[in-house]
Amino acid sequence: MEGLVVKFPSFPFLSPSISSSSSSSTFRLGFRRFSASISAAVNEGFVSLGQLTRPDFPILHQEVNGSKLVYLDNAATSQKPTAVLKSLQNYYEAYNSNVHRGIHYLSAKATDEYELARKKVAAFINASDSAEIVFTRNATEAINLVAYSWGLSNLKPRDEIILTIAEHHSAIVPWQIVAQKTGAILKFVSLDENEVPDVEKLREMISTSTKLVVVHHVSNVLGSVLPIEDIVIWAHAVGAKVLVDACQSVPHMVVDVQGLDADFLVASSHKMCGPTGIGFLFGKSNLLLTMPPFLGGGEMISDVFLDHSTYAEPPSRFEAGTPAIGEAIGLGAAIDYLSGIGMQKIHDYEMELANYLYEKLCSVPNIRIYGPKPSDDVHRAALCSFNIENIHPTDIATFLDQQHGVAIRSGHHCAQPLHRRLGVNASARASLHFYNTEEDVDNFIQSLNDTVSFFNSFK
Repeated sequence: MEGLVVKFPSFPFLSPSISSSSSSSTFRLGFRRFSASISAAVNEGFVSLGQLTRPDFPILHQEVNGSKLVYLDNAATSQKPTAVLKSLQNYYEAYNSNVHRGIHYLSAKATDEYELARKKVAAFINASDSAEIVFTRNATEAINLVAYSWGLSNLKPRDEIILTIAEHHSAIVPWQIVAQKTGAILKFVSLDENEVPDVEKLREMISTSTKLVVVHHVSNVLGSVLPIEDIVIWAHAVGAKVLVDACQSVPHMVVDVQGLDADFLVASSHKMCGPTGIGFLFGKSNLLLTMPPFLGGGEMISDVFLDHSTYAEPPSRFEAGTPAIGEAIGLGAAIDYLSGIGMQKIHDYEMELANYLYEKLCSVPNIRIYGPKPSDDVHRAALCSFNIENIHPTDIATFLDQQHGVAIRSGHHCAQPLHRRLGVNASARASLHFYNTEEDVDNFIQSLNDTVSFFNSFK
């Protein structure tokens, strides 16, 4: 890597096209107009969704190491539109206060906005009641909540938990800990010939011993999509519950928890254009009501005596202490923004980008793309994990960043068991969102070819 020059980035931000209003009614009306204008422009083929929305993301309009930033690391975290940034600023400038127990104006205002954010999440995933939404620090904490509260209370020796080897570490490690404590058994489904979790093997594995199935909706490495509705039907037929890791689906497609009929579903704000530091758990109300607290402290209690305490109803029972108030409000603003565009429109556009990315990557010499090949029957998410023969993925990511301003991810993507099954320790990953464009993909491919040429020149 000698001869590489690392340049410090400059930040020439462009002006955003959407402004936030302090009036929630005006804010929502603005998004309805925004949605209508996007629909008209996209449907008439004037510009792409990515071109329309890019002005709303100030971070995208800068140079990195002397090159225009091309951000293709959206499976790790998404960027934030101006509307979300302004919602956070407005909270801290105008009504910062603790929630729920204060009677003064600021506390009442903060409480209203915090609980409104919960209602927005519920509506976004079509939960039947906002009380089925528990705010957590992230999706990892949401899974741990289920593991420690539901798992430790319901699992017994020899009970079986079924997962796939493609799960994120956050969906594996908590259940390993619970299995060690309860004597439950973890069973893993491997991949089929298309490098997709073998759904038929999963179906065969489900038995009367199965108490829980833990599966991703969309793989953060393979880009594959699992048939959650079918898996839920198979699990419920034997009385098992289903926990869905929806971190890579909720930001990119319509997710309907009542339609899926999943018992638990988790997602993270920061992957759906919201702030870091907050995620959520959806849990069916009848299950949440039976679950003991995850953490103890203020807010989650009903009454505290010296020798015992009684607990609040869900969701407060699972939200001990001062919550991430500003972050929840920011998540609500992100949901307003995504809903203003329309999740089906986002999904349709990203499917076009996904196919374009896959097709262009296939032209790179000696590349190996992991996961299924897209077809009329097989739809990939807008991400590709790959390796190029004799070039380490971290070298690829480093060169792309330092020489071309292209941001991708390298490593095991919190999926070491999957990478071992694929026969590698790491991979490079390019992942898209609706504010990306075909031009981004073209710049990436051109930069990747240059990267390959650079490393091959030393052979």
